[in-house]
Parts: sequence; C-alpha cells; structure tokens
Amino acid sequence: MPLKQPLTKLYYSIGEVAELFNVNTSLIRFWEKEFPQLKPGKNRSGIRKYTKKDVETFEKIYHLVKEEGFTIEGAKRHFKDITPEDVNTKKLSLLIKLEGLKSKLNLIKAKF
Repeated sequence: MPLKQPLTKLYYSIGEVAELFNVNTSLIRFWEKEFPQLKPGKNRSGIRKYTKKDVETFEKIYHLVKEEGFTIEGAKRHFKDITPEDVNTKKLSLLIKLEGLKSKLNLIKAKF
C-alpha cells in the first residue's frame, strides 16, 4: 500500500503513522521491537517522533508483512539480506551500464 499522500512534515506522531497505514499504534510499537531498522527518536517526554525515513521504513515492513505475506522472521531476513555493500554494488553496476550506454549513444550521434 503506497502512501496516498506525500510526506511533507519533518516529524510524525505514532498516531499519524498509524492513520497513514490504517493500523493500530500497538502494531507500530511491536514492529519497533522486532525490526532494528525502525527506531524513531523520542522527545524529552518519551513521545515518539517519526522522520520521513522512519515512515518509509515502516512502509517497507508493511508491504512485506501485510501485502506480500512475509512472516516477521521472513521480513527480518529480507532486511538482513540487503546490506549497504549490496546497494553500493548495484549502484556501481548500474553506473557501469549507463557509461557503456552513453558511449554507444555518443558513437551513434557521431555518425550523424
């Protein structure tokens, strides 16, 4: 369930996040315990403040568990399987492919 509205605020309360996804706040608290990637900041009073990144992380978890049918453990493994090195490798691979495409396009352009 992609978010229907763009995230425009700096911080969201737990109630606002719950409303965005039509879930109970208790589910959000539970997932915070289960997924280390979901760690909102708290103010001095202990009230959770979710950033745009926190909401996007929650959206990924929601998608895996609620829409794709992953178990909690399966979703955890999915997050563990994607490491920063994987992301960097994919970016590098994509950049190499784009450079090759750019070279081919420049050759075609030079012919005309």
